[in-house]
Amino acid sequence: MQFHHYGYVSGDPRVMPAQGYGVDRPAKLPSEVDVLIVGAGPAGMATFAQLSQFPTVSTAMIERRPHRLKIGHADGIQARSVETFQAFGFAESITQEAYRITETAFWKPSKDNPNHIERVARTDDDPMGISEFPHLIVNQARVLDYFAQVAANSPSRALPHFGYEYQSLTLDHEAEYPVVVKVLRTEGENPGEELTIRAKYVLGADGAHSRVRRDIGAQHLGGVSYHAWGVMDVLANTDFPDIRTKCIIQSNHGSILHIPREGGYLFRSYVDLGEVPEDDNGKVRQTPLEEIIDRANAIIAPYKLDVKNVAWWSVYEVGHRVTDRFDDVPEDEIDGRDPHVFIAGDACHTHSAKAGQGMNVSMQDAFNLGWKLGHVLTGLAPASILKTYTAERQEIAQNLIDFDRDWSTRMAKNPLSGDDDDAIEEYYVRTAEFPAGFMTQYKPGLLIADHAQQDLAGGYPLGKRFKSAPVRRLSDGNTLQLGHLHRADGRWRIYVFADEAKAGESAKLQAWSNYMLSEEGPVRKHTPKDADINALFDINVIYQQPHTDIDVNKVPEVFQPVNGPFELVNREKVFGSNANDAITGWKGDIFDIRDISRDGAVIVVRPDMYVADILPLDATAELGEFFGKIYNA
Repeated sequence: MQFHHYGYVSGDPRVMPAQGYGVDRPAKLPSEVDVLIVGAGPAGMATFAQLSQFPTVSTAMIERRPHRLKIGHADGIQARSVETFQAFGFAESITQEAYRITETAFWKPSKDNPNHIERVARTDDDPMGISEFPHLIVNQARVLDYFAQVAANSPSRALPHFGYEYQSLTLDHEAEYPVVVKVLRTEGENPGEELTIRAKYVLGADGAHSRVRRDIGAQHLGGVSYHAWGVMDVLANTDFPDIRTKCIIQSNHGSILHIPREGGYLFRSYVDLGEVPEDDNGKVRQTPLEEIIDRANAIIAPYKLDVKNVAWWSVYEVGHRVTDRFDDVPEDEIDGRDPHVFIAGDACHTHSAKAGQGMNVSMQDAFNLGWKLGHVLTGLAPASILKTYTAERQEIAQNLIDFDRDWSTRMAKNPLSGDDDDAIEEYYVRTAEFPAGFMTQYKPGLLIADHAQQDLAGGYPLGKRFKSAPVRRLSDGNTLQLGHLHRADGRWRIYVFADEAKAGESAKLQAWSNYMLSEEGPVRKHTPKDADINALFDINVIYQQPHTDIDVNKVPEVFQPVNGPFELVNREKVFGSNANDAITGWKGDIFDIRDISRDGAVIVVRPDMYVADILPLDATAELGEFFGKIYNA
């Protein structure tokens, strides 16, 4: 964390100075906003937190609840989400209060007594070392609290508006604020009052029964699998030995997905209630809690579950749906106009809870869209960049539905059926990268270069998230994870991996620096004139030599930018490739770990952490062309 460069900070540096709309922000819901977010769930809150980093963008979020969420239905936090929390600044804090999944136990019918279960396998949660971040379980309400804190502490001082219910929207394409939204006040002063809000953009993060989706004419496509599950968060005593371990239990009486919760005592069980007739018409949702508990006891026999307290419970049928588009522009009008209304999260994809993807994928929808809106509304990028949201996220949602349909079918399968050619414990390990959140790979397009040279950095697949590795910072000798430098501040990251020459001896590196700081280079061409030189591009260099062999006074200027009114030099963007094994446990340097060419490479990473371009040091024209297509000249 860097601070003091605008003057001495004596308080909490996480509370940033108010700027723009954050100065004397009124408590009243405004009648005109740049962005109106409908719904304060994971997608809405994450977008709200991202947009709060743009203080000149007016953002409002409404939520029909009268207060913060107290009990959330989602709880699984995949490693990619924790990586995202790191970018927002609260990964360490939320990890401390969460339950950490390190292994999964698999239970099946005993060979000696098929009516009893026995443990057949234990698997590490991340057997292939996909991520340095943990797999967590924590209540959705706490995730929302952390995002809300980010927004409140941001320069925008953004706060949600609770007690407002979305009613409808219409579009007036010729107006400066083209989206006209009707809102009903449900709590506080003047309940029942109808308000009109005009917005440049609207995000519908209002759940599976989204009214915003309805009003833009998008279609939720898919169906229900006619298999019901009861879910309960309980406090109980039991002789089941793996009660504090994640378990997948398949018995002769049904299945259970068992998830220990944070705090040491609470746990969640998804209990198989069996097939549902097609003409059930929702009757299964009236299944009493006692029946779910009885079914759970039958499944875990010979063990017993004595439930003492129930924090929350529900019954649902598995549904798999994806919306045909994630914005207001019909397919036949894509070339004619830019979108102004978007949907995210459950509003555009619904599925089972078995793979723990709902909240996680919703937050990635938000991360994808938030920075794009920020760049458009600050005048950096043309509105056409917003077309990439549906183009990128709809395919990811479909991939999720396909995976979840397969996974939930396997979960419900009776292991004694004889149709078990691919055991669930083997499938779980083989597909671990997908539920961890790291299979997303965006295709070449406006924001993913089609000229990238993948052979220069085999460990950084184009279109996938930037995978971290340790480096040694020159200025203080600290070993850091390079990927952890990324912040959800709307900036691009450019990581320059130097050739074999020492600092001051590489003609290629010096020429690259000169180009980047020239009037033709993207830094001066696209960074606002009144902003710090690194306001849009955060540029770092990693040398092949140990940090002790680098002469800071010979490092090119672009890697030592000046910041703030005092024009202080930033000394924290120069790294040696040597990692401290005693600290990280890694062996070898980052060039070996991530298969980076010893001739050097430039890796461009989007504000949402996805690799956008890979180039040799001398391909400056291609780099300029890539950013030139995105931003206004």
